[in-house]
Amino acid sequence: MIAVIDYDGGNLRSVEKALAFLGQEAVITRDQDEILSADKIILPGVGAFGDAMGRLGRYGLVEVIRQAAAEKTPFLGICLGLQLMFESSQESEGVEGLGLLKGKNLRIPDRAGLKIPHMGWNSLDIRPDSRLFAGVSSGEYVYFVHSYYLKAEDEAAVAASAEYSTHIHAAVEWGNLYACQFHPEKSGDVGLRILKNFVEL
Repeated sequence: MIAVIDYDGGNLRSVEKALAFLGQEAVITRDQDEILSADKIILPGVGAFGDAMGRLGRYGLVEVIRQAAAEKTPFLGICLGLQLMFESSQESEGVEGLGLLKGKNLRIPDRAGLKIPHMGWNSLDIRPDSRLFAGVSSGEYVYFVHSYYLKAEDEAAVAASAEYSTHIHAAVEWGNLYACQFHPEKSGDVGLRILKNFVEL
């Protein structure tokens, strides 16, 4: 069973539908026992970093997520879910993230001719040995919606990157922890392949 964490973070149903298309049983839940007993966990999300951390705290999910990660359950963050897995964000100064991995989220720099938020299809430069991107070639396009981008502390954790005004760490892979800044559930066949790779880990 795959637990999709519900903290009023949005984007739950599209993730659930993509998993159902792949023949996977997904439960949208904030029940701590369900999350801790799941075979895999997905943390989706859209919105602001500080608001999301506040909701995770109110629902008692911060320590549950940290425990599940420590127990080596395969864990996938999507969009804001990726950002929450790290230490901090310029979007919400002073708010501590989950701290599962070291790094921070910075605002995408303004550049003439480019709109922020970064919204739309962008190509990826993929690390060849990535498990999450097995069967996906560098240059494939995925769908992004974000104004802040990840700068991971350890480049070895970066599974894919993208260019949009700056160098964006678009996906990470470290032990049992995986995350995508883009939306695999909205990225067509490429996105479904990425989700399939995750559920088959």
